[in-house]
Formats: sequence, C-alpha cells, structure tokens
Amino acid sequence: MSTELITTDALVVQSEGFLVSDMDGEKVMLSIENGKYYNLGRIGGRIWELISSPVTISNMVDQLVMEYEIEPELCEQQVRLFLKQLAAEGLVQVDK
Repeated sequence: MSTELITTDALVVQSEGFLVSDMDGEKVMLSIENGKYYNLGRIGGRIWELISSPVTISNMVDQLVMEYEIEPELCEQQVRLFLKQLAAEGLVQVDK
C-alpha cells in the first residue's frame, strides 16, 4: 500500500488482538496472533490512541498539529508513512 492510496478522508482504526502497555511514556504492543513485539514510541503511541475509534487522517493531523509544533503538511506526510507501516503489519484497518 503506498501512502498515496491512504487519502485524508480515509477512516483508520486499530486492529484487534494486541496487548498494549505504556512504558516510560512510550506505547509498546504485543501481537497475540503472531507474538511480535512493537514499540510505537511517544508520538506513535499518541497516534495509536487517536485511532482507538475510527478517525480520518485529516482529523488526526489537525489534532496532532494542535498538540505538537509541526507543520500540517509534514505532519500529514509522517502520519501517512507511519500508518502505511502499521497497515503492512496488520495493526490498523484503513477504510478508503
């Protein structure tokens, strides 16, 4: 999946089947299905929180821009790249 295929109006939500914990401010996850461990970091963890219920990339970027000092265009680019990686691992569901 390329980042261009994930539109700003696409709805993104967490996939099920992961144990998630906070460790020193970072989100870490364990996949029950494949036994893989993931460290989402601080901002990745915040994105994970935002996609606990279906949300558009546009709304997610708006929220992150309010919380962090980042330009909207760069934020959107980084969010799309991060979501592409999560989707490749089956961690999120994207409804285009």
